[in-house]
Amino acid sequence: MHTHTHIHIGEDGQVIEHTHGEGECGHPNHGHTHTNTKAVLNRLSRAIGHLESIKRMVEEGRDCSEVLIQLSAVKSAINNTGKVILQDHIEHCIVDAVESGDHEALEELSKAIDRFVK
Repeated sequence: MHTHTHIHIGEDGQVIEHTHGEGECGHPNHGHTHTNTKAVLNRLSRAIGHLESIKRMVEEGRDCSEVLIQLSAVKSAINNTGKVILQDHIEHCIVDAVESGDHEALEELSKAIDRFVK
C-alpha cells in the first residue's frame, strides 16, 4: 500500500499533517471500505451482460427500435450504478475529507460529478 504525507492549513491557521494510504476511492484517502462494492460489481456485470445481448441483437439484424429500447435500459442501469457509487463515496470518503479539510478530494468529486451528469 502506497502512502504519502501532506499538510493542511486550516482557516484558523492550524497546521495539520497527516498520512494517507491509497484507498478504494481512486485517490489517496484514509483507506475507506466501501459498503456497496459488491453491489456495484453485480450491477456492472449485469450491464455488461445486457450490452452483450444487445450486440447479438444487432448482429442478428433485430429491429432498431428494439435495440434502442434495450440501450435505454442499459443507460438507465449505468446511471443508477453511478448514483450508488456517488452515494457510497459521499458516505465514506467525503465526510472524512470535510472533517480533515482535504479540499483536493472535494474538488475531485466536483469534477467527477460534472462529468457524470453530462
